[in-house]
Parts: sequence; structure tokens; C-alpha cells
Amino acid sequence: MQEPRPASSSNNSTRGNGGFQRLRSGWLVATACSLVACASTPDEDSQRRYQASPQYSSADKRFQNPPNPAAKPHAGGFQIWSRFLFGDKSGTTPLDSIPVHTVTPSQLQALPADANHVIRLGHSSHLLKLQGNYWLIDPVFGERVSPFSFIGPKRFHPTPLPLQDLPPIAGLVLSHDHYDHLDEPTIKFLLGKVERYFVPLAVGARLRDMGVEPERIVELDWWQQEQHAGVQVTATPSQHFSGRTLSDRNSTLWASWVLQTGGQRIYYSGDTGYFPGFKAIGEKFGPIDLALMENGAYDAYWPSVHMTPEETIQAFTDVRGQVLYSVHNSTFSLAMHGWREPMDRLAALAQQQGIQLATPEIGEVLTVGQPRSNKQWWEALR
Repeated sequence: MQEPRPASSSNNSTRGNGGFQRLRSGWLVATACSLVACASTPDEDSQRRYQASPQYSSADKRFQNPPNPAAKPHAGGFQIWSRFLFGDKSGTTPLDSIPVHTVTPSQLQALPADANHVIRLGHSSHLLKLQGNYWLIDPVFGERVSPFSFIGPKRFHPTPLPLQDLPPIAGLVLSHDHYDHLDEPTIKFLLGKVERYFVPLAVGARLRDMGVEPERIVELDWWQQEQHAGVQVTATPSQHFSGRTLSDRNSTLWASWVLQTGGQRIYYSGDTGYFPGFKAIGEKFGPIDLALMENGAYDAYWPSVHMTPEETIQAFTDVRGQVLYSVHNSTFSLAMHGWREPMDRLAALAQQQGIQLATPEIGEVLTVGQPRSNKQWWEALR
């Protein structure tokens, strides 16, 4: 891939906002989100399928996480909002440009078709070339992860390639419906360009509302799998939540994923807290050749839905991973920790424990099973 290109200076235009601005922005988002329409009501057959899921609570009419006595309690909603609006956010946004490698169609085509390649697009978004076919994981190409283009967390860096340069996509995998993983403008731009969408239960309604043809959507419950384009796709458990408005919390399921092809296994954790399900995944699918593990947006106020770096290391061990690939960082400010902190802590822990860590820059290619980038590229950046 080409040498990194700097992010445009406009991407950092929100630095230095004061408490009043954060307060005004936060309440605007909260108010606006409550007015956003919910997804279409599922048909009777789909609703019966959801109700039959072990992850569905008929009493609450919502999806739920399995019981986890070790899960720590969350702070109240008022406390969380107060922390976001008035808490110290110094260091949460980079002052220097994030390095980005430009990706071109010719470079994608040149990647060997007899191997599995992973290209970091930013945050949790990835473009994969699996045995010659292209796949996307949680693609977010928008400038903000928000219902609106003018407010909400703004990306630190440009994407390594524009949407129009994406090749035809064999499969698109979604972990859940939050805005930093399911981006409506991206989905709409890709209409007609994606063969199959693999999503957790009830997320299909979101896609149908965005214009995706129903016959292209495959909804899976945990442990269910489908074969497509030479890839076995399995939805696996995670510990999180869902919703795109203030009134539809947990109306759709969330999941992690295992992709198996060419004799290799790639695991993507999605968003998740640490929970016993990691060991079950490792027992069924381990060893995992490459584990894309969440590492960022954690906080003591919401400890059960995002992992600390220490928990990420334990989860990686539980799934019997061979190479740890850190995701969910370096693109958006979604918590109160410094933007470099997740990677600093994870790199130190991996070194202490002898864990093979992959730290590709944005736009950099990692070929599964081959020597990987382990440069701590963020260290020199403010």
C-alpha cells in the first residue's frame, strides 16, 4: 500500500469545545434521537422466530444478555450523561494527524486470491479479501456516528479509500445496530453492490428500511451459521445492547462472528463486555488464527458492555486466539479515556504475556498467517 497520507485538518475542527457546547450538543442529540422512527415491525413469522430465541425475553419483549453474576452494575443514566457533558475530555481527540495508507482498486486486485487479507478502515470497520472474494465488517464511512450529519462524534481521519472505489462485496457482516457500526449513508450507497448481509436477529428490519432487498439479508441467532462464497459465517455470543433511538433499546440482537475459509478462522468480537461466552467460543472454534477484539470506549460507568484492555487480553486467551488485532479505537471519541490509552495498555500487556499483537495503521493490509505489522505507530502522536 502507499505511504500514509495525513488526515485533513477539518477532521479536527471540534477540538476545544467547552462544557456549554457539549451540554447543548448532548441534549440536542438526546432530544433528536427520541424522535427518530423505529424500524419496521417484523412480520409474524419473524416475530415468532425472535420469540423462540434463548436471547429473547417474552416478558420484556426485548433481547437480553445471558445471566452473568460477575457483571458489574452500570451508573444511572443521569450520571452517564453528566460525565459525557461535563467530564474531563482532555486527550480524547488526537492533536496530530492519524497516518492513513491510501488503498486503490488496483492494490486490492493485486492481493493474492489464495490467502485471507484484512484491511483496517478505522474504528471497527474492515474490508476483507477472503480467498478472492471481498467482505465488509461493520462498514462506517460517514464523518459522524450520529443520526445527523451536523452533530455527534466526528472521525479523526479520512477513510483509506472512498466508497465508490469499493469492489463488489460478497458478504457484509454487522455486529449490531449502533451508529458506530451500522451507518445508514454507507448502507444506502452500497445498495445493489452487496450479495448478502449477515446480521443478528431483527437487524434485518433496519436494513430493509434502508432499502436493502429482503432476499439479500440473512438473520442469524447465536451459534447459527450459513455458507456463502466459500466462507462459513457463524454468529456467536457477545455481551452488549442495541438500539438507535431512546425507545427501541434491545429490540434487535447483537453478536460476535466467526468467519472460516481457506483453513483459517477469523473472529470478530463486535462490541462486548467480558463474559463467560468467550470460553464457549474458544472451545467450539479455537484456535482462532486472527482475533479482532474490541479495545476502546470502556469506562467504569458502563463496565459490562465494553472491555478494558486487561479484559480484552483475557477474552483473547479465552477464545484461544493466536494473533490479537485491536479494534474499536483511533477513529471516534466515544468515552473519557485518552485516545491512545487502549493501545498503550494493550501493547504493554501483550508484551508482558508474550501475546502476538497486530497493530496495523489505517489502510494497512494484514495477511492472515503471515508476518504482521506490530509498529506502535500512535506513540509519537499527541
